[in-house]
Amino acid sequence: MKEVRKKPVWLKTVSIAFVVVWLLIAAGPFLWTAWGSFKVQADFFSKSDWMNAIYGVKTLLETGSEFTGQGYYGAWIEQDFWLAAINTFVVVFSVVIISLTIGTLGGYALARSGFRYSLWILMIALVLRAMPHITLVSGYMLPFFEWNLWGHLGTTIIVLVAINQPFTLWMLHSFFLNIPKDMDESAMVDGCTRFQAFKHVIIPVMWPGVITTGLFSFLLAYNDFAVTGMLLSQENQTMVPKIASFLGTTQVEGNVMFAVAAVVSAMIPLFFLVLFFQKQIVSGLTAGAVKG
Repeated sequence: MKEVRKKPVWLKTVSIAFVVVWLLIAAGPFLWTAWGSFKVQADFFSKSDWMNAIYGVKTLLETGSEFTGQGYYGAWIEQDFWLAAINTFVVVFSVVIISLTIGTLGGYALARSGFRYSLWILMIALVLRAMPHITLVSGYMLPFFEWNLWGHLGTTIIVLVAINQPFTLWMLHSFFLNIPKDMDESAMVDGCTRFQAFKHVIIPVMWPGVITTGLFSFLLAYNDFAVTGMLLSQENQTMVPKIASFLGTTQVEGNVMFAVAAVVSAMIPLFFLVLFFQKQIVSGLTAGAVKG
């Protein structure tokens, strides 16, 4: 048997150092923000000594403790951030369900279609996806104002689905192409209709692809600011515009620590979502590498 060659020590050292540096760059800002969310503004944004953010000197003087939850209380209770979280859930859930439903049916139909128009539909979808989001928003503004629909969650869901649909169509179309047509035909020979074959045979096979596409759709709706900031009224704001409102304007003084606490709160669901679906995400992202 051939001996397995060991990696040189210098290569291991460089690899470990690279991973550590990458983790500091990627996770460092979030960990620092999470730590600072339990301090007062005078500590976290101290210009005299940045170490105040670690030891909480001003926090201890103002609250009697080195840590405080004033930022979270102010954001969630005083400023009704909980309502923005509910609005975000409604918008995100609706966008993901509608986008995946249309995307799976449309992607399957285009993948199994032998007509030339399927390519043209995908090309048009790609062009629409490449357009700036603000272009679609400006096109919807006039009818929304005329029909008194501006400011509602439903209008924002419509626009986000329109923006996201080309992406889901392309993604799911590529996943369907990697599934042999023989599976459809075998199911229909056994007595299934086209839709039954799609539902009971094809969807279970490409479920990781659906999860991956759904996650990207979730992130689009969850992190959107341009669409939600322009189309939603103040009482119907989602989390991202609400966080921006905490920063204040030239006329209104904001509370930065409310924004810091809200940012940390908004990041936690993303962490657990990716952690829960990590196997499906990896399977979905690598599904295109193997055909058949």
